[in-house]
Amino acid sequence: QVQVVESGGGLVQPGGSLRLSCATSGSIFSINTMGWYRQAPGKQRELVAKFISFGNTIYDDSVKGRFTISRDNAKNTVYLQMNRLKPEDTAVYYCNLQLNGPRRDYWGQGTQVTVSS
Repeated sequence: QVQVVESGGGLVQPGGSLRLSCATSGSIFSINTMGWYRQAPGKQRELVAKFISFGNTIYDDSVKGRFTISRDNAKNTVYLQMNRLKPEDTAVYYCNLQLNGPRRDYWGQGTQVTVSS
């Protein structure tokens, strides 16, 4: 059994910063990808940033230069540092863990990020 738990969301003013954390635990043997998605009201869930093979990362164009994904391999934890936040970043942020053998996705419960003055 695998658990994925996000934390760190909240209300922040435009231009502010937040740091999200995603702690994973359980039977984790081989990670394919790990990262963050978000879903705004009335919109589909979209990729924000994630680690792919060989430690490489990919970011959505809308967050490049503002958001940074990082991880602690020993703890199977991934972080998302969000700077210069904009109102359009408002969404529920979800952590995703994709395992190999067989490939399977695990999601956290989500954490709300609201950017508003």
